Amino acid sequence: MMDNKPAIRPRRSVLYMPASNMRAMDKARSLAADCIVFDLEDAVDPDAKQQAREQLLEALAQGGYGERELIVRVNALGTPWGVDDLVAVAQSGAHSVCLPKVESVAYVRRVADKLAEHGAPDMGIWVMAETPAGIQNIDEIAAAHDQIDVILMGTSDLAKELRVPHTPERTGFLYSLSRCIIAARANGLDAIDGVYLDLEDTTAYEAICQQGRELGFDGKSLIHPKQIDCANAVFGPSSVEIAHSRRVLEVWQKAEAAGTALAVLDGKLVEILHAEEAERVLLLADSVARMSAL
Repeated sequence: MMDNKPAIRPRRSVLYMPASNMRAMDKARSLAADCIVFDLEDAVDPDAKQQAREQLLEALAQGGYGERELIVRVNALGTPWGVDDLVAVAQSGAHSVCLPKVESVAYVRRVADKLAEHGAPDMGIWVMAETPAGIQNIDEIAAAHDQIDVILMGTSDLAKELRVPHTPERTGFLYSLSRCIIAARANGLDAIDGVYLDLEDTTAYEAICQQGRELGFDGKSLIHPKQIDCANAVFGPSSVEIAHSRRVLEVWQKAEAAGTALAVLDGKLVEILHAEEAERVLLLADSVARMSAL
């Protein structure tokens, strides 16, 4: 079934890097994160916005980031820096632009038009869901434009706006998280879970990652390199999953060759939906292996 199937881009670990910190951007070239989000927004003081943008362009021009997916989180269009950020990012060599606090279809289309105007009509767009209005409108936002690739949760801002605490179970976030995952899947997008702020409680962090995967997220957004390995392990296919997926495809292919739409593996029914999921797991595993080999 996998002949001519496109590779899946891994997004297990999505690490924020402040564009005001040149040393951090240099270090990102050697980190095992799948995605780097160079931040021009929250992580940069207003007085440092222009300098951060210039440093980012310099870092991207130098290259050396390998197969990592490079995303730039810009300031909103309504701020003094938003338009200049988009103009710069359009010709920067980054793969995608990340839009904070997206709340409407019209806003996404304005951004897409601005990117096209400045020579980047195919640049990917990541939309952040981090306000009540953004959650309320996420179905329409996810379908707003074919350049949208990812819905990225902004749980820190969402906690403030919803007035809910960060708890181990994340009870106050579950509706918002699940709604965004459904919107992503309905439109063929990836969904990335929000950050975890406690860098010392590794046990709780791993539990949050496990919960995120169980909810359906493709990866975790991170605030520190020490969080990368756990995210990669939790959101990447395990050796057990890979071996099982190969067996599923094997019995399914034998069933297809025999002209039947059903197969049995270890006493359990295997249908085409199981074969398709096994195929996805193996494509993801292949992409992860290629990245790890570089």
